[in-house]
Amino acid sequence: MKETQKPQTWFQKLENLHPYETLLYLGMFGSGLIFLFLALAFLFSGLDQLNGLNQRMPTSFLISTFLLVISGYTATRMRIFYQEERTQKVIGSLRNTLLLGLIFTALQFLGWKELESMGISFQGLPSGSFLYVLSGIHIFHLLGAMIFAGILWVQLRKTQADEIKHLILLTNPYEKMRIRLFTVYWQFMDGIWLVLFLLFVLSF
Repeated sequence: MKETQKPQTWFQKLENLHPYETLLYLGMFGSGLIFLFLALAFLFSGLDQLNGLNQRMPTSFLISTFLLVISGYTATRMRIFYQEERTQKVIGSLRNTLLLGLIFTALQFLGWKELESMGISFQGLPSGSFLYVLSGIHIFHLLGAMIFAGILWVQLRKTQADEIKHLILLTNPYEKMRIRLFTVYWQFMDGIWLVLFLLFVLSF
């Protein structure tokens, strides 16, 4: 009689993950806790402090949010193109995701300048300070993903000139895992920023 396998526990599933997957998920969990604690501190710092300044959400933050949402879409398309073995499309989607991330980062710095022009400085009101801290920590986390994206883009470009490397790229489970983990992390950072952006909107 065939024995039915018992469902794996959460800890057993974690043990079966590739070390890179484990590190990424643990890192995302730790980052999520950091953003959660900072967001709670932001909420309890008194969001109504900025209301009296009669200011508005920086335009750069609005544009950067739109671009980051688009980058989440391009990252998703990259994973789909890889499954369809359309390498050129994978490279193009990865390039677009990286460029959108770089533009997002530049707009964040412009957003800080807009805040300063409104009289909301880093050393001013607690709520104003958190705008800089939260967006700055988010940029720091996104920077790691952009560095990885740049390295991955160069490596993918090199495989195009070598048929053997190109075949390995499409059949190697490790390469598939790298692209999947990059997509997961990028979308995670998208989600974090959307939550932060909502908090920023509530503060004005």
